[in-house]
Amino acid sequence: MSQTPALITGGSGYFGSLLRDRLRERGQPVRVFDLVDADDRPADVAFIQGDIRAAPRVAEACAGCEVVYHCVAQVPLAKDRQLFHSVNVTGTENLLAAASAAGVRKVIYLSSSAVFGAPKANPVTEQTPPAPGEAYGRAKLAGENLCHQFAQQGLDVTVIRPRTIMGHGRLGIFQILFEWIREGHNVPVLGRGDNVYQFVHADDLAAACLLAAARPGAAVYNCGAARFGTMRAVLEHLCAYAQTGSRVRRVPMAPAVGLMRLTSAVGLSPLGPYHALMYGRSLYFDITKAQTELGWQPRWSNEEMFVHSYEWYLRHREKILHAHGASHHRSAVRQGILGLVKHLL
Repeated sequence: MSQTPALITGGSGYFGSLLRDRLRERGQPVRVFDLVDADDRPADVAFIQGDIRAAPRVAEACAGCEVVYHCVAQVPLAKDRQLFHSVNVTGTENLLAAASAAGVRKVIYLSSSAVFGAPKANPVTEQTPPAPGEAYGRAKLAGENLCHQFAQQGLDVTVIRPRTIMGHGRLGIFQILFEWIREGHNVPVLGRGDNVYQFVHADDLAAACLLAAARPGAAVYNCGAARFGTMRAVLEHLCAYAQTGSRVRRVPMAPAVGLMRLTSAVGLSPLGPYHALMYGRSLYFDITKAQTELGWQPRWSNEEMFVHSYEWYLRHREKILHAHGASHHRSAVRQGILGLVKHLL
């Protein structure tokens, strides 16, 4: 293992922290670049505080690094179009320019399946034309396009597109789901809930990133679970496992989506436009390319990763509910009007 440090932008966030730990387990020196420090950062991990939009600070972070994992992003929960562009696009351009100037061997850009919006057909492959349906997806696609531009100029940069990430410590909007089930409230699916929806465990995603970092040459990989099914199936499995009395309830799709969009727009709900667009629709990747070229084999099924995430939440709930300042995906979420909706299902 190289003793030249790897840089993780957004290394204090949910996935960045997990990737940090996986690199350390392999004996890789790690440097984190983020706005805030994580309270669980090991002492041997260097921390550089900075904003990805500040080019000089990004250049300082990249200096002397062999591999950069670019995990900084404004996520859908942020619901701020200006931040989507300034962080996800301008920040990515800063990072790629700094990595190129520093002679970084490899950049891994963590993108999103949101670049595909609601696809017309599944499975989605690397050849499926991106068609984002909201501001977050458009910003992530703009970041991908910058990666392709820099790759043409000689920077070795690989794009990893994960399906919705789950795993121990994954909170954000899922914290609401876990809390409802813990309390025994019913959980909704849109329509029959028969939309096929693939997730990816954060451990499996980290493995893909590490494999991609070791493979020379610019590339794009879609990453998701190998074992998955419908949205109803994964939620029913979790409810049965929890044994709290929660049941999955059907909600008419069209009016539900309309209400989700309206309450999100006026600030009454934590849900963003992407949640309204995709919760009732199918999206799953063909992962053959990652399996073939990287030798990547995801271990976790949808059902297994939901149970894993739920159990972790129960063990850490009190700390989570009283924590402040963590990233969106490492924090509890204010339920807003959803706190009333759970009593109506």
